[in-house]
Amino acid sequence: MDRITAGLIAIALVLTGIVVAIVKFMGLIFLLRLILGLGYGLLAVVLAVFTGILIYARSLRYGILSLVGFLLAGYAVYQSYFWYRPVHIAYVTLIYIVSIGGFLWWIMEPDMSFSERMKSPQALEREGRFRPAGRKYEKKGQFEKAAECYLRAGLKESAAWCYERAEMYDRAAEIYGKLAEEKEDSYYWKEAYELWKKAGKLDMAAKSLERYAEEEPWFWEDVAELWNESGNKEEEEKAWKKALEYYLKEVEEEGVFWEDVAKIQKKLGMAEEARKSMMKFAEYCEREAEEDPAWWKHVAEAYEELEDREKAEEARARYEEYRKKITKGS
Repeated sequence: MDRITAGLIAIALVLTGIVVAIVKFMGLIFLLRLILGLGYGLLAVVLAVFTGILIYARSLRYGILSLVGFLLAGYAVYQSYFWYRPVHIAYVTLIYIVSIGGFLWWIMEPDMSFSERMKSPQALEREGRFRPAGRKYEKKGQFEKAAECYLRAGLKESAAWCYERAEMYDRAAEIYGKLAEEKEDSYYWKEAYELWKKAGKLDMAAKSLERYAEEEPWFWEDVAELWNESGNKEEEEKAWKKALEYYLKEVEEEGVFWEDVAKIQKKLGMAEEARKSMMKFAEYCEREAEEDPAWWKHVAEAYEELEDREKAEEARARYEEYRKKITKGS
């Protein structure tokens, strides 16, 4: 048994002993009064603090509600102590239970009026109250109907979310595409791409990701792969060229991208250019290996790609030597 468990058991035993002693010497009623008094006393302190904060923040409505709660808790403490009308404590408790229930009911749909809460989604839809109707349909799990109501209310993002929940991915993707154009926000193109892909429409997914890649160019490779999956070789080649253009800019600052340049050039049938780029990657790795021997692995891989077995084996041997040193050191 660990210390925490032992401590908890000890505390439970002490509390049980105190309760038994109170019941034996003071009676069960006194125990009930004590529990109610302490409970409502703590609640009164909390509500007093909240009342002060709300009044200071000039939140009059909630400040008054908190003050009423404080006065009720204080009255319950008074009755627990003097026990003049103990039934009043039951009334106070009932008021708190009803209030908490009402608060939970309100918080579930805080932006609806009382009349909207009481009506069915069908009734709200007939009245043209599409936003609350959509909320109620959504809560019922009727996501397609919810989406239709949200669209009529002009809440496109909520509609897209509901279409996605209904597994109507193409409808959701269409909405995200429209949002991307309306708001000029590339984020929505990425959402549209993911949903078109879920819908199995790779051409539309690729077109959406192209729009996203215009601002985030490292996604051109993914665009090319999508066009490859869809069988559109012409668009795939265009995307690979865009990816190559991006990596040629990046390689000016960081030589590690020569590997990506070489791979793309090879895909585009630029064999000689690919070989030259891979050679530059090998040279870059060799320079890095002088500082960090772990890079000899990449040197070996680069020369294997270049079909230079002698240099590849030499680099592999130096990498294995480095690995042995690391193993011995650990």
